Amino acid sequence: MNRPVRTRSGPTLTDTAYVHIERMIIHGEIEPLTFVSEADFMEWTGLGRTPVREAVHRLARERMVEIHPSRGILIPEISVESELRILEMRRVLDPWATRLACERATPGERDEMRDLAETLGTENFTLSDYSETVRQTHGLILRAAHNEYLHDAMVQLQNLSRRFWTSHVTDQSEVTTGATLHRAMLTAIVREDAKEGERAATNLNDYLVDFARRVLAV
Repeated sequence: MNRPVRTRSGPTLTDTAYVHIERMIIHGEIEPLTFVSEADFMEWTGLGRTPVREAVHRLARERMVEIHPSRGILIPEISVESELRILEMRRVLDPWATRLACERATPGERDEMRDLAETLGTENFTLSDYSETVRQTHGLILRAAHNEYLHDAMVQLQNLSRRFWTSHVTDQSEVTTGATLHRAMLTAIVREDAKEGERAATNLNDYLVDFARRVLAV
């Protein structure tokens, strides 16, 4: 069995490849329904075959790519119907994660959330910068929930949902709305207000469902 390849700073090279490839997919740098190869990813990431292959298999488990042995690696579409099913799951899990974070976050994690909430309230984001800030927001909330099983279940759902949203945004007002909703979740956790945190997470879900339905109506 191959051991994870680690850099001196801690993260594995597989982690680095995973983040790089995932960002390319979420930000639309690779068109849906495109076939690519491991060699393509090696060239684009500057990493070797082993970390790229391990990252691709991880992304396949998370439904970000599909591996077709005879044709290559497919970047699949994500449909409105799939997004709505994802949001059915998130409607239960996001409020729960936010409640746990309200109850379990450490002082250091609350400080990080306070800083991130301030950023969400003041930054004039580009779409790609906002997408990465959303990743940070949900990652911090899941870390503060201190439940590794919840973390593993939710990361895939949130990444797929973020990919759908990013690929369909056409107006800067959507970024402003999203930033306000995510900021409300962080603020509730900083204040240790579990009820408000659950409400903020549900409000985010309401917005995302409405967004998906508006995409369907176009």
